[in-house]
Amino acid sequence: MTTFRVRSAAERRQEIQDAAAALGIDDAYISTLVETFYARIRAHDVLGPIFAAEIGDDWAPHLAKMKDFWASVAMNAGRYSGKPVPAHTKLADLQPWHFKVWLDLFERTLEDTAPHPDAVPYFMERAQRIARSLEYAISGLPPLNTGERP
Repeated sequence: MTTFRVRSAAERRQEIQDAAAALGIDDAYISTLVETFYARIRAHDVLGPIFAAEIGDDWAPHLAKMKDFWASVAMNAGRYSGKPVPAHTKLADLQPWHFKVWLDLFERTLEDTAPHPDAVPYFMERAQRIARSLEYAISGLPPLNTGERP
């Protein structure tokens, strides 16, 4: 028999924050992750031009937004208030297969920067869900089976 534990929103938020902290995930790490990852994006021969076409030369606002996004995803910080689906569906050059490239680069960045080895799967679980959702939104079709559990 399954047992359900009822928690308040504050209790759930604290559990997420405690789990992240135990892995060394804090605002300083989020900043390192975002800065490193987007430096790699800018240099990437496939993804770089897609981002450059939308962002141009002023990356500071995007980086600040992505720091708030990942702090909210990883630490339940509640600072992100954007709308990622419309932001991605408007990109004419973005193709569903780009999300696999993005995920691979994100995972390599995590492996190079993570403060704890378990931070990699912690982030990747969330990143894969986000990528699948955005892939579906831009294509209108379910994501390709990558061998991962839905």
